[in-house]
Amino acid sequence: MYLCFAQNLISMRRRGGLKLRLLLFAGIALFSLFKYYSNSEVNPYTGKKQHISITPSDEIRMGLSSVPQMARQYGGLYPNQKYQDLVDRVGNKLVNSSLASKTPYRYEFHLLRDPQTINAFALPGGQVFITYALFSKLKNEDQLAGVLGHEIGHVLGRHSAERMAKQGLTQGLLTAVMAGGGQDAAQMAAMIGNMVNMKYGRNDELESDKLGVKFMMDAGYRPEEMIEVMKILKASVGGKRVPEFQSTHPDPDNRIAHIKAAIKEYRDR
Repeated sequence: MYLCFAQNLISMRRRGGLKLRLLLFAGIALFSLFKYYSNSEVNPYTGKKQHISITPSDEIRMGLSSVPQMARQYGGLYPNQKYQDLVDRVGNKLVNSSLASKTPYRYEFHLLRDPQTINAFALPGGQVFITYALFSKLKNEDQLAGVLGHEIGHVLGRHSAERMAKQGLTQGLLTAVMAGGGQDAAQMAAMIGNMVNMKYGRNDELESDKLGVKFMMDAGYRPEEMIEVMKILKASVGGKRVPEFQSTHPDPDNRIAHIKAAIKEYRDR
């Protein structure tokens, strides 16, 4: 009889603990979803509805404060003013000839010293970087415009700010799962969350490619040279590329098809 009573008591405690975990899960999940979806606005430059929790002024401050750290990470700035002047000239021409000039962002362009890492990226608010490793592989000014135009597209598209909001939502839901379902469920949710965020990343890349094509054409550059940039990127990874669905960047061949479609669309207008 005593054993039966003890078992019933343990069962009641377990049910009570489960209810508490479910309440915690529901509360945290609902708060995270409300926070994410209540911060909704339409990007005035792309027309896309986005969920963003920071202002353009916040983006500018974040980007400027991160410039020294990014430069150090890639070995500092490249010590050749002639090359830096070229990057500045092409970047500013793209901005001043396009919709980018109407944004509140402060566009600045940085040539990084790193001779081995083939990369280009943009911070929130207008800070754009290209490594010497990539710069040295470009064959003409038009290809440089393709790289910089793509990164300007990330800034104008507010992709970093959008990703931060999505990652905040993912983290909130993971916290909710851990509170309500334990470690195994949290690991599964983490895998799903990563897949969702990567999917959005690929869409951002394609949107930036399309914006970059438009910026190139507005500035008088040959947009076909962006296709050549994709070929350079493809050659740089060789056979080590992971499957596209597991990568934040679309396969270069996929990007080339979208770039060709964008060129045709803008020329047919």
